[in-house]
Amino acid sequence: MTLFCGIDFGTSNSTVALADANRAWLIALEGDAVTLPSAVFWEQDGGAPEFGRAAMAAYLRGDEGRLMRGLKSTLGSGMIDERTAVGARAVSFREVLTRFMRHMVEALRLQAPGADRVVLGRPVHFVDDDAAGDAKAQTVLEEIAKALGFREVAFQFEPIAAALQYEQGIAAEELVLIVDIGGGTSDFSIVRVSPDRARAVDRAADILANDGIRVGGTDFDRLLSLAEVMPHLGYKATTKGGKGLMPNHYFLDLATWHRINMLYTQRCLADLKAFRREIDRPELLDRMMHVVAERQGHAVAMAVEAAKIALSDQEAVRLQLSALTGGPNPMLRREAFEAAVAALIARIAAMLASTLAQAGLRADQIGTVFMTGGSSGLPVLRACVQAALPGVAIATGDMLGSVGTGLALDARRKFS
Repeated sequence: MTLFCGIDFGTSNSTVALADANRAWLIALEGDAVTLPSAVFWEQDGGAPEFGRAAMAAYLRGDEGRLMRGLKSTLGSGMIDERTAVGARAVSFREVLTRFMRHMVEALRLQAPGADRVVLGRPVHFVDDDAAGDAKAQTVLEEIAKALGFREVAFQFEPIAAALQYEQGIAAEELVLIVDIGGGTSDFSIVRVSPDRARAVDRAADILANDGIRVGGTDFDRLLSLAEVMPHLGYKATTKGGKGLMPNHYFLDLATWHRINMLYTQRCLADLKAFRREIDRPELLDRMMHVVAERQGHAVAMAVEAAKIALSDQEAVRLQLSALTGGPNPMLRREAFEAAVAALIARIAAMLASTLAQAGLRADQIGTVFMTGGSSGLPVLRACVQAALPGVAIATGDMLGSVGTGLALDARRKFS
């Protein structure tokens, strides 16, 4: 039996899917779990890395080593071939991505030993307004896939893959707007779907619009952290009796998943100690120095992410930070979170309008909005979509698995 493979390497979570002639499904990547958090933990002694939930567990239980998350964000940037310290040696971010993807491919080959062709998902834009960076990001992913033994590598836009998966469950033709809010990007596509068109090899004419921006769940985390957490660590604190302000970049790094490790240096601690002599509230910087010295930055980021998710169902949630920072446990409110991310929501609203205009359609001509991606359940995002397309039905599927399943369906279409 021929099996077709799709891999969704995500900023926050990744999946691998297979398809045969009749169906598509996600495979288990960590125990029975079909999603794998995009995380790598390298022990200090330089042993083999751990991945996914095991990586985060190793970090949280205090194992000596380095946690790396948000790895996809290095694609299309100058960081991809930079070397970074891991234990006693230095590795490139490209090697870290390769090791993570190899872990997924090993799970794939247990179920499909001969799989040597793959469709990889990609955002509409890896990098906004940078064609060269975008092309470089895709090239790096293709090179990694080929180094892992795939002789043929194709790509599909993530929202198009989600549309292919959505199409499996409809009974009549319609225009669907795919809103894919991932960890690092937000992508939008308008696609003509139907049971009959699902069998067509060439679907180019059915894609009426396709666009995206580099805004995702990790950006919501960052802005929430800057608004509600970092001020307790010295962000925007005054210095020299109110004559100056603390530099922002330490706090921006601490609030940004893939930059947290940049703070774990003796130089950074020395800088913070020097600023402690100038800051008007030194107890704030004591907390920041504790986080850096104890390498608790990722734990703070995980607490912020968990609070963001909890605010989808609750109006307020207490953020448990005292054990990590020595400071208070602030109460976070949904309205404060929504105020913090208002600029991002405005960009998403503008992209929704732009996608409709690109297709030459009015909102009432859309049959369904299909929302997918790990952040698509946030109430503020759903309200944004409803405001842009009033009266249009909103459907959701497997928020973390729709893209991967659609990529396997696309592989069947491309390679069969």
